[in-house]
Amino acid sequence: MKRVLSRMLVASGLLLGASAFSTTSFAADGAAGPAKPDAAKGGQLFDQGDASRGIIACASCHGAAGNSTIPVNPNLAAQPHEYLVKQLTNFQVKQGAKLPLRNGPGGNPTPMTAMAQNLTPADMQNIALYLAQQPLKEPASAGHEKLVELGQKIWRGGLPERNVPACAACHSANGAGIPGQYPRLSGQFPMYIEEQLKLFRSGDRANDVMHAVADRMSDADIKAVADYAAGLR
Repeated sequence: MKRVLSRMLVASGLLLGASAFSTTSFAADGAAGPAKPDAAKGGQLFDQGDASRGIIACASCHGAAGNSTIPVNPNLAAQPHEYLVKQLTNFQVKQGAKLPLRNGPGGNPTPMTAMAQNLTPADMQNIALYLAQQPLKEPASAGHEKLVELGQKIWRGGLPERNVPACAACHSANGAGIPGQYPRLSGQFPMYIEEQLKLFRSGDRANDVMHAVADRMSDADIKAVADYAAGLR
């Protein structure tokens, strides 16, 4: 199990490390280079959108300050800045590509592809910084007591018999994630976590490491760990 976990963590580190190095580096004040992210501009774009560029207000789906009230739309407040930038980038269809890296069921683009397509790299950095600074005010909670035991087992220790590593190894024991590397899952809607794990499993959401993990999990495993993660604090 240790060897399997080590290999997966190394692969994950390479994957996410490449993502981190590919994000824009910001120059010090007065030096040449891209401007630093501006949370105030990000908040304005999140709240109001920009009709002149066909950008709809993010808050209309994800709630005030990224605190969603709709389970199919994830909470974005308090997510790591780097993770949010990566996801917004992955929703966009890049020049020469037919589809984005992140799709919905059946490989079809999600509504987020249209929402994110007109965002500039600076827009994404600004929105992500704004959201990373917002508190998660109304986190979701676990809803199925019968799933707790299995969910806790997978979160803390994985499924060694199927080479599924412990979720806590990357997303931390309390589900807060690791800034710059792994997203927060605590307080996220269990329905959303479940859907994303199934998209990783099908390959519709591109991520080699998470595909390898989810591909070894049953629907019952996924539902249990999604519910458990939502209740972590």
